[in-house]
Amino acid sequence: MITTISNSFLTAQIKHLGAELSSLKDNSNKEYIWNGNPDFWGKHSPVLFPIVGTLKNNSFQYKDAQYQLSRHGFAREMEFELIDKQENKSTFSLVSSPKTKEKYPFDFDLHLIYTLENKSLKIEYKVFNNGETKMPFSIGAHPAFDLPGDFENYSLTFEKEGTLNYYILEDGLISNTTDELHLDKNKLPLNYELFKNDALVFKNIDSKSITILEKSKPFLKVNYTDFPDLGIWTPNAPFICIEPWFGYSDTVDKSGDLFDKEGIQLLEPKAVFHSEFSIEIL
Repeated sequence: MITTISNSFLTAQIKHLGAELSSLKDNSNKEYIWNGNPDFWGKHSPVLFPIVGTLKNNSFQYKDAQYQLSRHGFAREMEFELIDKQENKSTFSLVSSPKTKEKYPFDFDLHLIYTLENKSLKIEYKVFNNGETKMPFSIGAHPAFDLPGDFENYSLTFEKEGTLNYYILEDGLISNTTDELHLDKNKLPLNYELFKNDALVFKNIDSKSITILEKSKPFLKVNYTDFPDLGIWTPNAPFICIEPWFGYSDTVDKSGDLFDKEGIQLLEPKAVFHSEFSIEIL
């Protein structure tokens, strides 16, 4: 199933599977979200929960038991319930179940809330800890923005100038090796060579917005003030993913204890976590 929301400027479509944004168009019918062509990558904008990235050995320990949890978690592969629908807003819910507890033994309710406000789509995450113990989790966004034509016609402008340090991935895990990204002022011209070692992973990034430009003309901006971490990725495809995160993959020397995981969020019993980011059409 797909739910559509709209306002005077934009129309968005969200799949109930994964509560995944699958389309964002303006009044001229220009599409901004990747079409999900499986020859490159069959997703559009999945939510990453209850982990971001990869766990070492795809597993973790909790209370003397071991659990298997695959890359980016399971929420993106599960059917969400539409619990509120307005013309310009929709709210989706995924509640823990015996099926989720086989992989992640915590009681949660995950809400994704999509709201169109003028020329922006606001995406909110709410995580409810319905259990009696602290709940460790990570959550992140993975929107893929369509870049038709020559990939090298595009560039990214970061909110702040300066050299950026990013972490090199090693078999999907965060290695102890970093590299530098040298910006021209605050601009990064795109080319596929940047992604030869997979995604660029930034911990505690200072820039809280990134603008995509085509031939130096800005057309879309991602604002992620709430989020500490960021990934940027493409699999040599005609799109770019700008991914605000709370957390990231395990480090190569990780212990396997989810509570000790670098970047993990620990939510108190009966507490609610809330964050949001926006996609702004310029």
